[in-house]
Amino acid sequence: MNSSKIVAAAALSLLAAIGAHAETYEGVTPSVSANSRAAVRAEAVIAAHSEDPYSDLAQSRVTALPSSPADRGGVRNEAVATSHGPDRYSDSYGQGVAVVSPGFVDRAKVRADARLAARSPQDPF
Repeated sequence: MNSSKIVAAAALSLLAAIGAHAETYEGVTPSVSANSRAAVRAEAVIAAHSEDPYSDLAQSRVTALPSSPADRGGVRNEAVATSHGPDRYSDSYGQGVAVVSPGFVDRAKVRADARLAARSPQDPF
């Protein structure tokens, strides 16, 4: 019984060894080059000393300052006028809300009307 176990283990290990035989890796494409070692080395030196084309900053070049016909004071005055204007992002912008123009109001008349309304016994609403 002991020898049969040894023979079975040997057979299984032989099958495992045959199944585990690996091939040599040839690569995806064969490396065939028409360049000499000196030419490849010269290209490598040039590539090593040039900038990295795959870096984050490779495509972000600093551009020249654009020339503008507007002067600094005119742009500032326009910005101040815009900031003092109506809020373009409010809900009521462009809704046709009437603007109350400042006019002359007699303070004495407004005060008399307010006193009359306060002393009146009837509800104006």
